[in-house]
Amino acid sequence: MIRRFWARHPLFADILIALFCLLPALAQAATYGSTSSIDGNQVTAAVAWTPAVFAMIATCVLLVWRRRWPMAVFIASIVVAALYMLLTEPVASFLIAVTAYTLAVYRSARACWTALGIGIGALTLLAVLLSLTGAITWATSINAVLGEVVLGLIGALIGVNVGNRKRYIEAVLARSRQLYIERDQHAQLAAAAERERIAREMHDIVSHSLTVVVALSEGAAATGDPDRARDASLAAAHTARSALAEMRSMLGVLRAGDAPLEPAAPIDPAEPVAAARSAGFTVSLVTKGSPELPPAVAFAVGRIVQEGLTNAMRHAPKTTAIEVRIDYAADPLMIEIVNDGATTGTDDPGFGLRGLAERAAHLGGSFRSGAVGGGRWVLRAELPRPSASSATQAEDAS
Repeated sequence: MIRRFWARHPLFADILIALFCLLPALAQAATYGSTSSIDGNQVTAAVAWTPAVFAMIATCVLLVWRRRWPMAVFIASIVVAALYMLLTEPVASFLIAVTAYTLAVYRSARACWTALGIGIGALTLLAVLLSLTGAITWATSINAVLGEVVLGLIGALIGVNVGNRKRYIEAVLARSRQLYIERDQHAQLAAAAERERIAREMHDIVSHSLTVVVALSEGAAATGDPDRARDASLAAAHTARSALAEMRSMLGVLRAGDAPLEPAAPIDPAEPVAAARSAGFTVSLVTKGSPELPPAVAFAVGRIVQEGLTNAMRHAPKTTAIEVRIDYAADPLMIEIVNDGATTGTDDPGFGLRGLAERAAHLGGSFRSGAVGGGRWVLRAELPRPSASSATQAEDAS
């Protein structure tokens, strides 16, 4: 409790320290005789010790600013110590001990030892000069210097110990605050990345499924063949149920926060191709090589094909043919989707295409899309073939 009060009221603490330094001088002055000698003249004791007391009071006032300007206050204490050598009556003072302690705590141990060495050296030189000129006796000069040395060393040793501990605690607290800030930043980045991932997956599920359902529903309404209308309606219902099941699976994983996350099941590119065909689009699928891929890459291939077909069905409803080409044997692996219904419009790639670009970049691949002339629109993605270790890391990250 005392330490807490001391830390919360530094000005009050400094006033108490100043009084502690002042009281010994006042007590010593009060014990002087009624007269004293100055240059062979008898004067009252008050005249003899008044300069010392005023010098002490002036210096103690400086202690109020010792935390803000420790070096300046230490220099002032050295100046006062030098003045004490010229006084007729000796004055006891703990001032240099307090200022040396303050310098070690609020500046550094090096600053304290350097300043104390220079200060004591200056006092020693002054004492020698005064003794040589006969202003004071050698005994007085030795006692004065030794007293300041002992008090200065005591204050410096205690201050160095306290200062080192203070700086260590401050460094630990600063490091703790930095770690807390970094942890908070990492949590925010992880949350933002997770929101992006969830938004991307939800978009892929909902966008593709609704596009197919809309196309099937419009086809069922437009056809006059009851059998074809029924087949289209059944296909739309099947697509909607599949999307609903996939969304429930994703939401179940999100709600079970403590459950271990498992990689999503890869999507067979033939499934979105079949869905697009059932919606009335002419879609061809050409593959080369073996589709044996790490789960993360296989999942990305399925999503790219799915979103590419969704983009073609939504933005090029008049297309006559959609070509899907997957080259599993190439390095990097290549996915290309081409339709002949390119239309002029906004350059905004849309959330779906941005999501595909992010998905490809996450795996270290590339993605681009756009019109290539002749009314054709090409979507092309290239994915590297990761090693087993990197594939496992990609699955954990996704």
